[in-house]
Amino acid sequence: VSSLLQRASIVTTPSAYLFEQMRPYRRELVLLPNPLELSKYSFTHRTHPKATLVWLRAFHNIYNPSLAVRVTASLAQRVPDVRLVMIGPDKGDGSFQAAKKAAAKLGVTQRVTWAGPVTKDQIPYLLQKGDILLNTPRVDNTPVSVLEAMACGLCIVSTNVGGIPYLLEDECDALLVPDDDEVAMTKAVQRFLTENGLAERLSMNARRKVEQCDWSTILPKWEQLFLDLKKRYAA
Repeated sequence: VSSLLQRASIVTTPSAYLFEQMRPYRRELVLLPNPLELSKYSFTHRTHPKATLVWLRAFHNIYNPSLAVRVTASLAQRVPDVRLVMIGPDKGDGSFQAAKKAAAKLGVTQRVTWAGPVTKDQIPYLLQKGDILLNTPRVDNTPVSVLEAMACGLCIVSTNVGGIPYLLEDECDALLVPDDDEVAMTKAVQRFLTENGLAERLSMNARRKVEQCDWSTILPKWEQLFLDLKKRYAA
């Protein structure tokens, strides 16, 4: 890997997490975050969120979809109107079937909507149907799905794994919990539902942070990178 990266004129990374992780292989890196076209994501300020949960990932073991189902079941004991929409394709490793079985076993089948795979232009619309995003991965980098939820103003509860703490700050723009911790994630959701001012503050902070990833900000950085390369080789 080091030999490969040394042969490149410039190496970019799409996240602060990869910027740090890849520096042992090449010291000179350029951080250029994944961009979003923010105009496609209408912002709704969640000041008093409802118990409408959204999960947006592929059904695969590394994203631990069953955790979202278990959290929904745990919340249902205290929050009668809790609902969960699960959006994403089945990657075929049995995770989708396991999540459905968990929903049946825990008695929340009627509370879970399985939206399946969707097109990119449907995501902003579907995200706006919920107020709280459950991001449940065991392994992660800087998921675009979380950036999209931030752009829409959802309250975010996420496992604190991989690149997530490089993207989200606990108690500032999201609530972070340990990997596969059903109890902690349930409590975090309850905080959004009951703690005065928490959702309002974190929803706005998340939107402000993701505005730094708008194409209007990222594209000029790419243009400058190529202009600098042109000058280097012209010299």
